[in-house]
Amino acid sequence: MAQPAAGGKKACSALECWVWRWLCHRCRGALLVGGVVLPATFLWARVPLRVWLQAAALPMGFLLTGAAALLVELGPDGIAFSATGAAQAGLLVLRALAALSCLLLLSLTTPVSDLLVGLRRIGLPREIVEIALLTYRFTFLISDAAMAMNHAQIARQRRSSYRRWLRGLGMLIANLLPRALDRARRLEAGLAARGWEGEMRVLRDMPRASATVLAAILGLEAAIATAGVLL
Repeated sequence: MAQPAAGGKKACSALECWVWRWLCHRCRGALLVGGVVLPATFLWARVPLRVWLQAAALPMGFLLTGAAALLVELGPDGIAFSATGAAQAGLLVLRALAALSCLLLLSLTTPVSDLLVGLRRIGLPREIVEIALLTYRFTFLISDAAMAMNHAQIARQRRSSYRRWLRGLGMLIANLLPRALDRARRLEAGLAARGWEGEMRVLRDMPRASATVLAAILGLEAAIATAGVLL
């Protein structure tokens, strides 16, 4: 798994997304951003390609589906291939991939707790941050419960046919909701018993950022911004 970056480096990674927002209205700008971010993801952050592809599969599928719709147009003769739509689809794919690569660089190298702490420091209300952290944690608890129930159904051979699979899926969903509500109530009671006052404190490893590395990252982003404007 990728190693978490230092606090200042994470901020610069987020700034990369902001740089994309201003540059990727051009094709060459999108290529430039993607050509910098992807090597940084795999070589500097050492994110495994398999993990990156798993994280990118769903948004890329949505992106390609939307781009395919631009390839056709409805005219007097019916549905036909659109030359202008093909150019728009290509630019859309490049821009979206550049944005996605920036987002994945940040999300795959930065723990969610650190991201939420950063949002808290820039002024996001504490209650929203704590709700987001609890929701993130609760998502994995519910996922584990669903997987356990699914494995139990498979062990009882309730997936031998499509009809049984559909019925088993319905039973899983019906049983999962009461368990989720019960776990939420127990979580609320546990927090109240511990004197929770609206803030969940967690251990954070915040190494000091290197001034040299920060300067190099900011210099690289300035170079990307300049090249994106001039190209």
